[in-house]
Amino acid sequence: MISRRDVLIAAISCCVTFGIVALAQSNKTLMTSAVFDWEKIAVTETKTGATRDFFKGPTATLDQLECHVTTLKVGEAPHAAHSHPEEELMIVKEGTLESVQNGEVKRAGPGSIIFQASNQMHGVRNVGSTPATYFVIKWYSPGMLKKP
Repeated sequence: MISRRDVLIAAISCCVTFGIVALAQSNKTLMTSAVFDWEKIAVTETKTGATRDFFKGPTATLDQLECHVTTLKVGEAPHAAHSHPEEELMIVKEGTLESVQNGEVKRAGPGSIIFQASNQMHGVRNVGSTPATYFVIKWYSPGMLKKP
């Protein structure tokens, strides 16, 4: 027969377990100030060019901050036009990108910055005669990564 003591021990065990799980999920290591050396970031070849993943993690004010660099071969796009809830900046290092935002097409050369607003259709393609390299910086405001 199950006693009150057994029920109490089971209830305490459940509470402690849930508490530990919640604490583990909330204690992700926050990014701190750092320098990321271009030469030390691994290059991953893709069918459309290459990528370098600089960082991706929570900060003191954001659920997640991400930076990667994409290099596109001539005529290539990294993926089809799409939208997403997070905002992002794309900073062109070299080459010429064609940026499509909500059906409007614009060119972006070295030093140009492309801002992609939340939930708006966008895409890029290398329309130059040389590879195009650009930085992508994305951020997730507090609460954006929580599952519904």
